[in-house]
Amino acid sequence: MIGKFIAGLSGWFIAGPLGAVLGVFLGHQFDRGFSNFFIPISEGERHKIREIFFSTLFSLLGHLAKSDGHISQAEIALTEDMMTNLGLSAERKQEAIKFFKIGAATDFSVQFCVKSFVQVSNRHVNLKNQLLSYLISLALADGELHSQEESILRMVAIDLGFSKSNFEELIRMIGAQTHFGKLGSSMTSQDKLSDAYSALGVASTSSDMAIKKAYRKLVSQNHPDKLIGQGVPDDIIKLATERTQKIQMAYDLISESRKSK
Repeated sequence: MIGKFIAGLSGWFIAGPLGAVLGVFLGHQFDRGFSNFFIPISEGERHKIREIFFSTLFSLLGHLAKSDGHISQAEIALTEDMMTNLGLSAERKQEAIKFFKIGAATDFSVQFCVKSFVQVSNRHVNLKNQLLSYLISLALADGELHSQEESILRMVAIDLGFSKSNFEELIRMIGAQTHFGKLGSSMTSQDKLSDAYSALGVASTSSDMAIKKAYRKLVSQNHPDKLIGQGVPDDIIKLATERTQKIQMAYDLISESRKSK
């Protein structure tokens, strides 16, 4: 309501009656977006989102592991290490293994799995971004994104509503974040800086304001308290926390580099 009132009044002063009509229309669109953004999540809805986020994530991880036709011992060990690093309880770990096996089954449907997730989380855009980001991060955990894995991730991205360009940008950004956190002394300063820009999804020619805006957006998207409030399971928030640390490191490196010039 407030958006329609302010925009309508502004439109009247700028362009008279016609401006007022246009202002009310634009204000209405603002009110719709504003209300959707701030609609509180009930505890029941939050619980439902938590459970389907958890089941969808580990089912799709199982499917990714089976993408080359079989699950290797290395992939099993990597998955177990990941579950341990997340700090899953014994009970939660068993649930994760159950969903992982469901995703690895020959009759598993990626489309049906993602559709079920979207039906529950559709109005919470950041949840879709987080799910895809987690899947990409975990697929890159072995240091390489295989063609079969990328094909499945692309399918998931489409079903979640991501465009081709959005998906490819996310791949580059998360790949750089993963790499950035593992940089060794053999990397040159220029290579480190290049990865830092990619980790924030910006170009080296971007303005300071654009870089700060991208940094703040990423930090906001991955803030633990915000994610818990949106329904992301507590036991996988650690992934977002680790990514935020790498984003912070990347931003600090870019800032220091620009100050020295």
